[in-house]
Parts: sequence; C-alpha cells; structure tokens
Amino acid sequence: MSSRPTIIRPYRPEDEQAVTGFRPRTVRPSAEPDTWVAVDEPDGKVVGLLHLPGSEISDLYVAPEAQRRGIGTQLVEHAASLRGALSLEVSARNTAARAFYTHLGFTERSPRTDESTGETLLALDRPAPLRSVGWLHVRDGRLLSVRTRGNDTFYLPGGKYEPGETAPEALSRELSEELGLSIPADELRQAFVIHATAHGVNAGRRLHMTCFTGGPQDIDPAPGREIAEYAWFDRHEARDRCAPAHMQVVNRLIAEGRMAA
Repeated sequence: MSSRPTIIRPYRPEDEQAVTGFRPRTVRPSAEPDTWVAVDEPDGKVVGLLHLPGSEISDLYVAPEAQRRGIGTQLVEHAASLRGALSLEVSARNTAARAFYTHLGFTERSPRTDESTGETLLALDRPAPLRSVGWLHVRDGRLLSVRTRGNDTFYLPGGKYEPGETAPEALSRELSEELGLSIPADELRQAFVIHATAHGVNAGRRLHMTCFTGGPQDIDPAPGREIAEYAWFDRHEARDRCAPAHMQVVNRLIAEGRMAA
C-alpha cells in the first residue's frame, strides 16, 4: 500500500498532460464528467486515472512508477463509494487485470467477442460493498474492541446503518445499543475509511468501514444483550483475536502515533 498521502479528486483539464504519460495512446482523451485522478501529496503529481460512466469502470490506469502501492485498489474503492455495485470488461488475455479484479471481489461472467477486433472480452461485476461504522477509542495505547455473542472474533464498536441514517447517527445508535454509551452524533468526527474483506457471515464481501473518533475518554461500558464482552487490545492481541479489518485500523493508528508498534 502507499506510504505517502494519495488523494482522489475530480479530473481537471490541466491534468491531461500528466495522464497522457501513462494512459495508452489508443484510449480516448479524458473527459471531465465521471473522471477522477489519484494525486500524490504534497507535490500534486497525478499517478492514477479512473473513468466511471454510470456504474461501469471503463478506464483505470496507474502510472508505472506508482504501481504496487495500492492506488488501483484505492480508485476502485472510490468508485464503489460513489456507485455501489460495479461492472467492467477486460480482455480475456489480460491475466494481470483479471487477477487484480478477482482479488477485489469481482466475479467473471459471460465472455463476448468484440466485433471490431475479434478479441474475447470478459464481463466482471461486484455487488455494492457492505457499509459500516466503527468507533476508535484508545486508552493507554490499546484499542477498545467488542465481541458479539456466538462469535470468537472481536470487532470495533459500531455496526451497520439503519435506513435513513447518516454515518454519525448510525454510530451514535450502535454505541448506545452495544455499550450503553450516550454520545451524540455531532460529537463524532470522521477519522478515515477502511476498505477490507468482510469477516464472518458476510465473508468475502467488500467492506467500507467509516471510523470515527470523539466522545469522552473516560467511559464505563454497559454491554447490551448482543455483546458478550469488551476489551482493550494492543497490536499483538488484536492480530490474534480481531477481524482482518480491525488490523488495518490498528496499523493506521500505529502510523498516526496513537498506538505503539
């Protein structure tokens, strides 16, 4: 994954020169609507391109020098955050692209033959990712985690949205239900979003978990009926006892200096 900050923003006409450096010449010039670029900060270098008409990924390119940094994945997950379910076509001969998209949860569907080139194209699609929220509460370098009844794996306090809820509203409700904590939605601040593969009953589905800080530091949790126990874990305990997405959270907090390596 990328070790430097990379943002995704809408394409601008002045990006075209940079994009031309890594986009195949046979591909049409970029168009502003439905096009995004990945940009390294703080130097502003454009290192990736996504064209997303509707829910179809029609173009996805990453500069050669920026490959193997997770930028392609970042662009795909950005597309999913905008559109939900996604689709695309790739050449059957492009084994690298097929492996990349399969790793991200896409399923190959029926092939077709391109009438103009005779090339075999494969359709791929992926359902909308699961959307959840999680609370970041660190005490003495340890991250608060919860385990639901019937499971042996710990997760962040939080959960899924109810219809019509914003992310802070969903988390405020979940904290009340799970831990008996009363934290108003307007006291919660978004920290980052984790893109991972879901664990447990939804294993294999892509997960977008929006993580928040906020609320009091001193808490006295009162677990609800669905929570078997709660605990504060360091990095090593989290690795052994928590869901995979949880470890991404831990690694992010370590990088930010909020937990010990």
